[in-house]
Amino acid sequence: MRVLMHKCVFKNIIITVLLLCTGKMFAQAEELEQIGHLLNDALFFSDQYVTPATDAAVYQSVSGWIRSPKEPELWNVGLAIHANVFFTPQSDRTFTINNSDFTFFQLQEGTSATVPTAVGNDYQVKLTGMLGDSEVVLKTPEGIDMKTVAYPYLQGTLGLPFASQLIIKYSPEVDLKKSKYQVYGVGLMHNVSRYFAPLREKKINIAVLAAYSKEDVSFNFLDIQTDYGTLGINTIQGLVDTWQFQGSGSKEFGNWEVMGSFMVTRSDIEYKVGGEAGTVEEILPFQSIVNTRLKEIYKTRVNYIGEAALKYNIGKFNIQTILAFGKFVNTNVSLQYIVN
Repeated sequence: MRVLMHKCVFKNIIITVLLLCTGKMFAQAEELEQIGHLLNDALFFSDQYVTPATDAAVYQSVSGWIRSPKEPELWNVGLAIHANVFFTPQSDRTFTINNSDFTFFQLQEGTSATVPTAVGNDYQVKLTGMLGDSEVVLKTPEGIDMKTVAYPYLQGTLGLPFASQLIIKYSPEVDLKKSKYQVYGVGLMHNVSRYFAPLREKKINIAVLAAYSKEDVSFNFLDIQTDYGTLGINTIQGLVDTWQFQGSGSKEFGNWEVMGSFMVTRSDIEYKVGGEAGTVEEILPFQSIVNTRLKEIYKTRVNYIGEAALKYNIGKFNIQTILAFGKFVNTNVSLQYIVN
């Protein structure tokens, strides 16, 4: 009942704003209803289009936090350059739309079509709808058309008292094809094997990690033209806040170290449209309305992820390769330098 009341209030607000701002055809009840249908279709398409990308962003952000679970030296500083490579699975590159999915738009050709998600190819189809007496034509957004997504980031570590280590991860905003990506976060690792002398003697290391990371991934979205102006939803962002809890164990073999990890992550995912404000904003705050509606598809994701790593020590340098696996597969290669 409360949800229905909120929807009624929301609709009344839109009608009031439109009636106050213009005496044109926007004031007609039929067109107001059509605008509501357009919003519903945009919401449906947003969810299907961007969700695979934000799910993938979780894997990209949680990989490669622990260089080694062994006890860090006090005030020891380490710097690393990481190259992260994410493989986009075929099943998440496309989704199917049907005319029955929409209340405003219809496919210009046929009754169903397979279109790319944000991590899919650049195939497009046309959707059409009628706003008053005017036809609205929309091309579905393209994906990044990349089977592998690679980007660099920096990571620093600092040895703390009580066999702990502070870890900081940062990536500048990276321009990918038709999209942008950025991640940053902070973590705290604690060595557990220090409490067990037999493990230390066998060079077996165990540690736990708690970390928080924030990802911001954005894509080109819908460029909708109407007789009342552009709508200004040219980009869509996925904002992902992830808490990560990880247990890692390793065994040293001379200069080599083999590590395995298991992690549980909890991610809160929000969506936001943006870009240059549309000309329709002169009579209707369309971006704000869409962003309010996008709250309906906010998500919480819990993931269980395994990780395997191999590291080789060369003096103060380390070379490490990492493979994270679960629903997705993510690889990570890093060159690490121990400052002191």
